[in-house]
Amino acid sequence: MTTTSATSSIVASLGGGSGIDMAGLATSLAEASFAARKDRLTTRSDTLERQISAASNLKSMILQLASSVGDRVRSGDVSTQPSIANSAVASVSRGVASGSGSYSLEVTQLAAGQTLTGPAYAAGTAPTGSGTLTLRFGTISGSTFAEDTARSPAAITIPSGATLAQVAGAINAANTGVSAYVAQGADGAHLMLKGSEGSANGFILEASETPGEKGLAALAWTPAAAPERLKATAQSAEFKLDGLAMTSASNKISDLVPGLSLALTGTNAGAPTTIRFSEPTAAATSFMQDLTSALNELAAELGKGVDPRTGDLARDSGARTLRRTMSQLAGSTIMPGAAPGQPATLADLGLATNRDGTFRLDTARLSATLKASPEGVAAMFTTGIRGVYASLDRIARSAASTLDPGSLGASVARYSSQQARISEDQTRLTEAQEKLRSTLTARFAQTDTRVGASRSTLSFLQNQIDAWNAPRN
Repeated sequence: MTTTSATSSIVASLGGGSGIDMAGLATSLAEASFAARKDRLTTRSDTLERQISAASNLKSMILQLASSVGDRVRSGDVSTQPSIANSAVASVSRGVASGSGSYSLEVTQLAAGQTLTGPAYAAGTAPTGSGTLTLRFGTISGSTFAEDTARSPAAITIPSGATLAQVAGAINAANTGVSAYVAQGADGAHLMLKGSEGSANGFILEASETPGEKGLAALAWTPAAAPERLKATAQSAEFKLDGLAMTSASNKISDLVPGLSLALTGTNAGAPTTIRFSEPTAAATSFMQDLTSALNELAAELGKGVDPRTGDLARDSGARTLRRTMSQLAGSTIMPGAAPGQPATLADLGLATNRDGTFRLDTARLSATLKASPEGVAAMFTTGIRGVYASLDRIARSAASTLDPGSLGASVARYSSQQARISEDQTRLTEAQEKLRSTLTARFAQTDTRVGASRSTLSFLQNQIDAWNAPRN
């Protein structure tokens, strides 16, 4: 202990009376005066450091667990996945919800955008005249155009001296859903216009010329006036799902049915293909095995922290709250909207709690649930507000919060604040100790001077006495 060493130093500095180290004595006395308080602060600081480390580690573990579960759910590792027999017709992907079962798909027409070409010019740098180009949108059928009056026309200003390439740039800058570029054909440069997919996204082009700067009217187009310039007509996708005729303005169709999104890539008229969802059995079992192991790692660390004899968090409210939450995890309802007979808890997925707070996987119960309700199991592994991930994420967020005094986050903040105050107290004690040492040093210096003078006087007197007592011849 510091107190013992400081006291020993004082005793040693007094020596045998042949002289005292006044500076060393002042330092030792100052250290001894504050040693007990410094020892108490050091002990408390060490304890707080261990508590901060233990609470931070637990908080990090639960946050990492929730994050890992989220990553795995988002990757689709534990959800049912669709597959298609004829991959030339469409690519399939998992939608927002969980899908199941099988479907037939027959695609008779892909969605396409209108493609229109302008007349031939000598080059992309050729002047076009100036004025205003106006795009009107609607449906084109043969030589007729039916305008969509609910959609506003787009007026595009073409400045004086504009070139064909600049006209393309002005159309693109308008962001109307029609893109433009200049292509060099066999007969010259052409302004190419491409619209969005869907039969309602057809368009015509009108031109209003600036007086005295003619030429822009050459770019105007209607299907009746120049049908040869229409290279592709806007059309919607047409397909049948389980025999039911459907249309889509885009080839990309999200959540066509629960859990199924399509990207149409080809046609298979008269030869329907099959889409099937995988069963979640193997993926769900693997996931629950990994989750059980991860929960046991957390439970072991938590048990060590709250041990009443050796745990640094034995009396910590945040650790106790987390332990209580973990003990209730298996039986807590994580799918409150589940229909009767559908899985609603982690216990339904085989998670069981042992008496010591650890977990085990009841594979028999998990297998029974998977057999009885594979769709219900798949629904528990989504990124929505319900399910395995959402429940663990809520626990992790609650544990990390600094607003709830009963959370690990609040515990870390509280311990850190206490440690900061202790650090300030240690600084103040060090300053006070140094002040006392300086004061004692000054006082002892004066004493040392007086002692030195007394010794000089004593030496003079002793010499006189010796002289008086000396034999005379």
